[in-house]
Amino acid sequence: MKNNVRYSVLIILAVVIMTLAGSLYVVDQTEQVIVLQFGEPVRVVKEPGLKAKIPFIQKVVFYDKRLLNLDPPGQEIVLNDKKRLDVDSFTRYQIVDPLKFYQTVRTEIIARSRLEEIVNSSVRNVLGRVTLPELLSEKRSEIMAEMSSLVKKDAEQIGVNVAEVRIRRADLPLEVLQAINDRMKAERERDAREARAEGRQAAQQIRSTADKESTIIITEAEKQAQIIRGEGDREATEIWNKAAGADPEFYAFYRSLEAYRKSLGKENNSFILSPESEFFKYFNGTKG
Repeated sequence: MKNNVRYSVLIILAVVIMTLAGSLYVVDQTEQVIVLQFGEPVRVVKEPGLKAKIPFIQKVVFYDKRLLNLDPPGQEIVLNDKKRLDVDSFTRYQIVDPLKFYQTVRTEIIARSRLEEIVNSSVRNVLGRVTLPELLSEKRSEIMAEMSSLVKKDAEQIGVNVAEVRIRRADLPLEVLQAINDRMKAERERDAREARAEGRQAAQQIRSTADKESTIIITEAEKQAQIIRGEGDREATEIWNKAAGADPEFYAFYRSLEAYRKSLGKENNSFILSPESEFFKYFNGTKG
C-alpha cells in the first residue's frame, strides 16, 4: 500500500514538473516569440526574460530580431543599352513584425527564399532601365536608393524591414570579357604592325638620306683631293723646273739615280745593256 502511494506521489510530481517545464520558456535578448494556441497566434513577446504559457495547449515560435544578411546568388542582367552584366548583390534586413512574418512565410528559410526573389526582381527592374555609363557614374547612389526603396516596399508585406540593398559586384559575362580581350588584342596587334611599318619606312628614308649625303661627301672629298693633288703636282713641277734650271747637270744625275732605284731595286730583273750605254754614263769615268 505504501509503495503504491509512493509511486502515485512520484507520478504526480513528474506530471507537475513536466507541466511546469511545458509552461515556462525563456526569451533571449536577440529573439522574439509568437505564442500559438491550437496553431493560431495569440500574442507576440519581444521582451527578454522567463515567460509562461499554457502547457500542451500553447507553443512558441522563436524568430531572430537582429539585423540579418542575405546574399542571393548572382544573376545576369541586361541593361537599357543592351549591355549584359553578372550582378552580385547583398541585403541587410530585420524581422520587425513577427505576426505578419508568421502569417505570410512562417519560417526564416521560406522568408529568405521569398526575400531573394524580391531582391533579384527589384535589381532587374531598376538596372533594366539604366545604362552602363549611368551605373558607373555618380548616379549609382540614386540607383542603389531606388532598389532599396522597391525592396523595402515589397518586404514589408512579409513583416521584414530592409535596411539596405547594395551591389557588391557587377562584371561583364565571361564570353563578353573574352570577346573584349580578343578585340583589344587585335587592335594592339594592328597598332604594332602599323608602328613596325612606319618604322621600316622611316628607316628606309634615313638610309636613303644617309647614302645620298655619304655620296655627296665622298664626291666632294674626291674633288677636293684632286684639286689639292693637282696643286701639289703643279708646285712640284715648278720646284723641279726651278731646280733643273739652276743646275741641269745635278738634275740629270738625280733622275739617273731615280732610274737606277726603280730599275735595279726590283728582284729577278735582268738587263742586257752595253757598258758604253747612256744609262750607265755616271758609272764610267772620273766625272761619273
